[in-house]
Amino acid sequence: MDQVFNLPNSITAFRFLFAAVLAGLLFLEQTLWLGFFSWLVFIIAAGSDWVDGYFARRYKSETVLGQLMDPLADKVLVATALIMLIPLGRIPAWLALLILCREIIITGLRGVAASSGIVVAASGLGKIKSITQYIGLGVLIFPLDMFDLSFLHRLGLLIMYVSLILTIWSGIDYFLKLKNLFLAPPGKR
Repeated sequence: MDQVFNLPNSITAFRFLFAAVLAGLLFLEQTLWLGFFSWLVFIIAAGSDWVDGYFARRYKSETVLGQLMDPLADKVLVATALIMLIPLGRIPAWLALLILCREIIITGLRGVAASSGIVVAASGLGKIKSITQYIGLGVLIFPLDMFDLSFLHRLGLLIMYVSLILTIWSGIDYFLKLKNLFLAPPGKR
């Protein structure tokens, strides 16, 4: 039981909690300080993705639960930010939809692979995609009125367009790595 409630898994659990807090904060009418606090919550949650991985590797405390929950916590955080930024007019719905569809498809592919005994670790391209998403979303969440940085919105969107390209590219990469599994006749997997 101690292995389930280790430090990395606890940090991952807090990322789920922070995603819920972020949703609540972005649901409220955005003021300068509420926007800044929303950004801070997002930055802490996004940074916790690196922190839990660091502790899991450093102290050799990786668990099956952590391998399942860590990527899900990342997806919940990104999905929360994407969806909550749409009504604020900071991201187009089509962009959020494409990113979310890729995430759902890849999660499904990984699930099928796992049921066949194949563990699909995050690729380097997938990690770059995640970092780009975190940076782009962080820029878009940051309150535009603070320090008269209105150009940040355009910069954040540009980063998210780059993120979309990386998202699609890494999705194709995952599919190509697993295509033999999906194209194999039943019983030969």
